[in-house]
Amino acid sequence: MDLEMLCEKRITHNKKSHLFADFELKGGFCVRENKDEEGIAMTRKLQKNDQVASRTTNQITEGIIWKQLLIFFFPIVFGTFFQQLYNTIDTVIVGQFVGKAALASVGGSATQIINLVVGFFTGLSSGAAVVIAQFFGAQDERSVGESLHTAYAFSVIGSVVISVIGFVCSPALLKLMNTPTELLADSTLYLQIYFAGILFVFIFNIGSSILRAVGDSKHPLYYLIACCFINIILDLLLVIVFHMGVAGVAYATLISQAVSAILVTWKLMRSTGILTLRLREIRLYKNVLKYQLAIGLPTGFQSVMYSISNVIIQAALNSFGTDTVAAWSAYGKLDALFWMVISAIGIAITTFVGQNYGARKYERVKKSVRVCLGMAILVSIVMVVFLMGLRVPLFRLFTRDASVVRIGSEMLALITPCYVVYVFIEVLSGALRGMGDVLIPTVITLGGVCILRLLWIAGALHFSPTIEVIIYSYPVTWIVTAAAFIIYYLYKKKRILK
Repeated sequence: MDLEMLCEKRITHNKKSHLFADFELKGGFCVRENKDEEGIAMTRKLQKNDQVASRTTNQITEGIIWKQLLIFFFPIVFGTFFQQLYNTIDTVIVGQFVGKAALASVGGSATQIINLVVGFFTGLSSGAAVVIAQFFGAQDERSVGESLHTAYAFSVIGSVVISVIGFVCSPALLKLMNTPTELLADSTLYLQIYFAGILFVFIFNIGSSILRAVGDSKHPLYYLIACCFINIILDLLLVIVFHMGVAGVAYATLISQAVSAILVTWKLMRSTGILTLRLREIRLYKNVLKYQLAIGLPTGFQSVMYSISNVIIQAALNSFGTDTVAAWSAYGKLDALFWMVISAIGIAITTFVGQNYGARKYERVKKSVRVCLGMAILVSIVMVVFLMGLRVPLFRLFTRDASVVRIGSEMLALITPCYVVYVFIEVLSGALRGMGDVLIPTVITLGGVCILRLLWIAGALHFSPTIEVIIYSYPVTWIVTAAAFIIYYLYKKKRILK
């Protein structure tokens, strides 16, 4: 649903709401309106002062675009790097010190299930981030505060539900994915321990998303660096010294994620200005929650579609045996280097567009998208050259098994050259999300990535049951989806960015 439509609906149907009854549509953005004359005068005065202050302090809406994108991007990408390092270190340690079966258990079906769940919640949290970014750009203090506390309350409630369901259903989910019998016990153990501590994952994701939404990408980076080193130390201690195997890796990740959740929450509690977390005020504000879910749910489902298609692909690859599963697991960690960078670009453009759209600076919105696309294309080319050139030595970091290295290297060579195509999906969907447009992008993703990929697997694999056919599902669907996003963005730009 477009932001304009959402605002109009809110104005029409929420006349008596304490939050949205006082919103009117101004310049494509929801602006709070006081009903009494004194309040109107005070609001105008405060808005004028806030606008002056914003021009001097908020570089996202005022500074040089390429420079601010880079300043915002680098902490995110380094933060994502250290976040990814959690799982990569886990994989390296179990692959080198426990064996390829443990490698496949940690990085195979269990990881795909985790990515599905966490990806969905990350999409939901993006709804809160977009809402806060827009309200922050408009300097609406009350709405920023209520959005913050609603997001935290939803994270706690959601994590409890997901934790119970995930713990109980882990064995059934793994069997549904055709997980090899020899991997089932370790995969279940890893997954159940992860779900037991998923509260910390959700809290950190929502907290860091909120900080980035208001332009603070540095503190999430600092917390991830600290917790990454904690994870490495605990991995070495629990796996190598105490010989706890897969369980040791899982507990190390859980503890380090708990530390990161505590740190990001502490930062928000100690923040000054319009973004301050107060534990006693954590609750669900009904209308705020509706607004966040209106943006977050489609984004969450969009992420789920990627994850579901990956789960289907994982299930297809599982039928080729342990060597293939282990190779795909190791490839996933190398592939994550690209996703780490491109997702950071996606977060950067969403925040940048969100704040400038909220401030009604539409020319900056359009220019930032062009600049971001250029950056993303350049980065993707560099990543392709790096991974293609060093693919064999990189795979040997995870395992000494020659068969696993060979299979993984062939997988990488088939997929990575098409990275440059995917950047259009990430940047354009991120920009549209920053404008509050999430419904059509979700539909595009559903058709181009999920449905088309599943049809490819079902059809092509029937005629040619090979690993290569499975892998080709990625570039084929990326090309189709990217073309659809380009067409829709050009249409949308003409319609609302005038």
